[in-house]
Amino acid sequence: MVGSTGISKIKTAIFISGNGSNMKNLIKFSKLKTSPIYVDLVLSSNKKANGIRYLKKTKIVSKIFNFKKKNNHEEKILKILKKRKINLICLAGFMKILSKDFIKKFNGRILNIHPSLLPKYKGLNTHERAILNNEKFSGCSVHFVNSKLDSGKIILQKKVRINKNDNPKTLSKKILKQEHKLYPKALKKLLTRN
Repeated sequence: MVGSTGISKIKTAIFISGNGSNMKNLIKFSKLKTSPIYVDLVLSSNKKANGIRYLKKTKIVSKIFNFKKKNNHEEKILKILKKRKINLICLAGFMKILSKDFIKKFNGRILNIHPSLLPKYKGLNTHERAILNNEKFSGCSVHFVNSKLDSGKIILQKKVRINKNDNPKTLSKKILKQEHKLYPKALKKLLTRN
């Protein structure tokens, strides 16, 4: 896919499980002339994900897999990705763990955004854990996906101050705002040759 500036855009799939706020943000970003990505496909692990409803307003193809038969579904997903010539996967609130085999087949071309300053607070409930531990800062990280949970090489991070009156909900909101800025920044850093 070549953008109107002559920049060759990378065909990208976004994997979601929920509201899809990072997905919506990446779709908006992909429409910019300077964006290095073109969103060709959205895959959801949840048929009730709000993100899927949003896609009805776009021309982007969406697929739903419930991941109950993980290996079976991953094979099907890999076939779809190959057929659509997808070169990059952006995980955006995707709540399923991809198998080592899947990650290996798409090696170095899967990114994730995580709501903490990795390597701290891998996994779930990051905001609660940061507040319980009286951290002064939390934030978000965009990283490569490898076979260990939230352990791939970090591309970019953004620090967010935790105030005394913050609770997991307020902290989550603050960090999400930064996630929306950080993911496009990380993609530009990674994919744009300056």
